[in-house]
Amino acid sequence: MQTDYFCHKSRIMLVKRLLLLLCIFLGIQAYAQRNVSDSAISTFMFHAAYSIQFPSGDLTTYFGINSTIGGGILYKSDRNWINGISGGYIFGDQVKNRAELLSLISTIDGEVIDGDGLNTSLALFERGFHLRLTGGKLFPAFGPNPNSGIIALASVGYLAHHIRIETQFGSAPQLQGDYGKGYDKLRGGFAIGAEAGYLVMSNSRVLNFSATFEVVHARTKSLRDYDFSIQARDNNSYSDTYYGFRLCWHIPTYQRSPQKYYYH
Repeated sequence: MQTDYFCHKSRIMLVKRLLLLLCIFLGIQAYAQRNVSDSAISTFMFHAAYSIQFPSGDLTTYFGINSTIGGGILYKSDRNWINGISGGYIFGDQVKNRAELLSLISTIDGEVIDGDGLNTSLALFERGFHLRLTGGKLFPAFGPNPNSGIIALASVGYLAHHIRIETQFGSAPQLQGDYGKGYDKLRGGFAIGAEAGYLVMSNSRVLNFSATFEVVHARTKSLRDYDFSIQARDNNSYSDTYYGFRLCWHIPTYQRSPQKYYYH
């Protein structure tokens, strides 16, 4: 009898705990499902991004306007704080000072001779990447709900870029393998950034995007052991800055609150 009593008491305690967990779960669900149209909500937001960027500082020696595509994930709290991580792939086709860069392997006419003794055609491109951690704040204004408004963000991360040299026809053994690394100007370093603009999170979850003006500044150094254009190791430090406009398409993960029905 005493054993049955304790078993019965244990079952009651288990049921109470399960009910408590259920109440907590339902409370969390109700909190998470607040209506985006009238409440500031917390949510993760996956995003895809595109930037057009203008170089400044030491970047202008070799590069012109470029683009960056990428993506990441942000977390927006119900107090409208924003934190996240993102990455971007840098690409462009405006590379300057070609003659200086390839002077050691070019003829008087500026041509590069291929392995068969003929002129080859080379195309130069800008390539790179940017990884960053982001944090900031949303200030509700001029939007359809408290989750839309002006955003101000800051970031820290790592940025690297280089010159990609491609052979259009013929071959150029002077630029193959490790030899090519002596001409690509690969640099990388710690980067900081800031951006400000507007975030829209629609009531229907269909239209969610942000448009910002951004500045990215990096202190970079050469990542190559030897630079053929200066015939020595490049031990200089560089100030590389991008200015640009960034457009993000966001996919929020919050659950929609159930529709309200009124009966008369």
